[in-house]
Amino acid sequence: MSLAVSSLLAAVFVLNVALGAGGWGAFLSDVQEMLVLLAASAAFVVAILRREARAREHTERKNQQD
Repeated sequence: MSLAVSSLLAAVFVLNVALGAGGWGAFLSDVQEMLVLLAASAAFVVAILRREARAREHTERKNQQD
């Protein structure tokens, strides 16, 4: 879920930058753009930490079985 949210927010950021660079006008202000990027980064970190915890649990279970 967190990875999907991160991807969606990153896509919004990239779309905003692309529209602004293309001369079509960005739909986010500078502060809004920063907050979207911050939220995308935070969601990505949460996703990575959850995956690492899941991998660690899997490794610990495997080691206990051996």
